[in-house]
Amino acid sequence: MAAARKSRGTRVRHLGLAGRTGTVLLAAGIGVLSPASVALPAWAQQSSVPADAGGYYATPPPVDTNKKPNDPGKPDKTYEQKTQCVQRSKLGGDQVDIKNRPWGQEYLQIEKVHQLMRGATKSIGGGVKVAVIDTGVTAHPYFGGRVESGGDYVATPNGGKAPGLEDCDGHGTEVAGIIAANPPDASIGFRGVAPDATILSIRQSSQNYEEVEKKAEPPASSSAAPPASSNNPGSQLPPSSQGNGAVGGAADGTAPGQDKGGRQQEQGKTAGTLTTLAQAVVRAVDRGAKVINMSVDNCRPASGSIAPNEQVLQAAVHYAVESDVVVVAAAGNVGDKCPQNDQPDPKSPKTIVTPPWFADDVLSVAAIDDTGGVAQFSVNGPWVSVAAPGTKIISLDPAEGSSSLANLTIEGNGEPGAIQGTSFAAPYVAGVAALVRAKFSGLSAREVMNRIKATAQHPAAPGGRDNFVGFGVIDPIAALTAIVPSEADKAKPVQLPTDLPPANDRDPAPMIVALAGTGGGLVALLVTLFVVHSVRRNRPTTSPGRKTP
Repeated sequence: MAAARKSRGTRVRHLGLAGRTGTVLLAAGIGVLSPASVALPAWAQQSSVPADAGGYYATPPPVDTNKKPNDPGKPDKTYEQKTQCVQRSKLGGDQVDIKNRPWGQEYLQIEKVHQLMRGATKSIGGGVKVAVIDTGVTAHPYFGGRVESGGDYVATPNGGKAPGLEDCDGHGTEVAGIIAANPPDASIGFRGVAPDATILSIRQSSQNYEEVEKKAEPPASSSAAPPASSNNPGSQLPPSSQGNGAVGGAADGTAPGQDKGGRQQEQGKTAGTLTTLAQAVVRAVDRGAKVINMSVDNCRPASGSIAPNEQVLQAAVHYAVESDVVVVAAAGNVGDKCPQNDQPDPKSPKTIVTPPWFADDVLSVAAIDDTGGVAQFSVNGPWVSVAAPGTKIISLDPAEGSSSLANLTIEGNGEPGAIQGTSFAAPYVAGVAALVRAKFSGLSAREVMNRIKATAQHPAAPGGRDNFVGFGVIDPIAALTAIVPSEADKAKPVQLPTDLPPANDRDPAPMIVALAGTGGGLVALLVTLFVVHSVRRNRPTTSPGRKTP
């Protein structure tokens, strides 16, 4: 038996040598095979793909700080308005005020957050400037004059408005409302997350403004069609709806874009490029913003490389964070030009979204719906940081002259629909970042970003994060109260007021006398019981029927 075992052991060792030899020969053989050989499945190929191959770029290359752009403070091209701006109208009859509180506010306990901030700082984000780089912000009455002109990369605003204070598309005003709106009527449930913060509006993109083309003038003809402009009734889109709180636009993007990839950059001839987005970031930093919200992005196929304009934006957001500014960006919406990252290997995305791709310097925000699950339109990716409510949105009506709210938008089919998108999840996070900056003024931008991620409701995934919601849905209460180990020395808790009654300082003598009397009575009772017990023990006893001599 021993000999047999020895023989088998020897045979096993020989097989091991043969296996290794076979592996070497197999590898050599594979190197000689022609490309016509049978391909390995995708999951098996991934380990052999070079780091710089297309489709496997989960993280961008290192930042080239020399690419930081100069800020000209003006549009890169000449744009003119081609589509009617968002308007008010009556879709269902008379105006109906929206009184209910959005589900997103309830989910995040924003009312309790406001109570906490009032008790801790006497303000709800006061003194913090949040830059909204978007389609502009209308000076809605619910801002209470807290909107500043930050610049305009689209065109000179109509009507003599300051740069950045025209919102022809309606998107930027709704985004800014989620951050800092403060309706004076207490019966209105909607409130911005940081209703005392200041908005710095920078108009950087618009789907209603298009590049002016230089063309030779056509020969004069009485039958020539009039130019397609905002003054031509045939080119005007149906006015946006305000009945039942609705707002929006029409077929080619007057409404806040949300169902075809969101506010995409470099889409045809409309205003908005990654280069002007980078310039706007630099401008926001130089204008004193402490938080930047970008509910605009660019989506493209993963190619294993970074484009020059992406390098410029990467350098700009890095400059912002290094300048102590928190940068928040929407994770992006699934659309015709932005397919979902649903490939087998989640670490090898097929779709790249910028600026969320620059995860080291950006808080990228995914969207959840009112069930608490990930919204179907929210783009997944290794760069997703956190998540926030992004459906059934209520915010400010961006139409010029309006003083009410909106909960609907008109999209390409002309039918009203709910306002939704990662565009509206991002400002929830930007608002929380503003509150954290107000309460913990000693924290750096990176520490604020880390606090928001560390206190989020982590998913049940390795490391507490996944590609759907990142580190989880934000928890504003925890972000404002928790002790984060990495910055425990800086984020010292603030003493909050209590409703306890004043201390009782009355004379204690009556209480002492009462307690002493009670104690004396108890001692007397014990002595009496002891005496009675002793007397009974010492009393002589006689047996029945026995006579005493």
